[in-house]
Amino acid sequence: MNHLCLMTTRVEDYLYARRQLGFKLKSQGTQLLAFARFAENGCHQGPVTLELALRWARDSDSPKPITAAKRIEVLRPFIRYLQQFDPATQVPPTKLLGSTHRRPAPHIYGDEEIEALLAAAGQLRPSGGLRPATYETLFGLLAATGMRISEALRLERADVLLEHGMLVVRQSKYRKSRLVPLHATTITALRCYARQRDKFLPVAMDNNFFLSPWGRALKIWNAEETFCNLRRQLGWIARGDYPEPRIHDLRHTFITNCLLRWYRHKINVDNAIVSLSTYVGHVRVTDTYWYVSTVPELMASVSERFERYAREISND
Repeated sequence: MNHLCLMTTRVEDYLYARRQLGFKLKSQGTQLLAFARFAENGCHQGPVTLELALRWARDSDSPKPITAAKRIEVLRPFIRYLQQFDPATQVPPTKLLGSTHRRPAPHIYGDEEIEALLAAAGQLRPSGGLRPATYETLFGLLAATGMRISEALRLERADVLLEHGMLVVRQSKYRKSRLVPLHATTITALRCYARQRDKFLPVAMDNNFFLSPWGRALKIWNAEETFCNLRRQLGWIARGDYPEPRIHDLRHTFITNCLLRWYRHKINVDNAIVSLSTYVGHVRVTDTYWYVSTVPELMASVSERFERYAREISND
């Protein structure tokens, strides 16, 4: 590749080639173009060097080390692409600036918190209207299944197979679809909501299962705003790394409680966790195993089990 070629042109060529293969590269494309401007503003010439990559990675408003690590990870595929045209190009080693993955500990809800949330949702205004029924059922479904809020709001009526006791989650994260079996109490709650919804909205504009009082599909920002208002009303204090408890923490709570029950009932987690990972729509089982290391209650159960195992071995 010609050294006189502007870095922006190199980035554009790279993005075009990758997008022709189906990669969207939206945020990555923005960052790579920012790198190109950085290199051009500094009058860089010749192949990309490790020194240039590090200077750009650290040239951020954020002082967090993980930010620089993520920035250089975005650069690596592009620089590797350039190396095929110029062997003098220096590709940054993997994890040069440390790990790019840090998962903050979630807020794990207690049973009393979930009960209080559903009770407060059921008291929303207008009393006896569709809105309180919608949010009580929606939040209850998230707590009972560990679904993502986006998955629940995308459900259409045809996806809620109450006669078969399951939901069809279509084209979710990573374009994966799956079946979600339901507990009998969840089926009853969904059936009750469907009757109320059809009573208030005999003719709806959208075919979604969860609807606004105006017959439109419920929007995620409406659900987030309602949840935040209820959270403030209930006076919750976060017990994780996030500033406030979140809707998504209902999913974390569901997974954590499943793992806790298995450990306490001495179920073989290694055998059962594949089913749980599939149920909640994780692509990798390691995403589900992550909860063992981040949730204190789970770590305590794991430690107790290992301690019992160690005592048994020592007694043999």
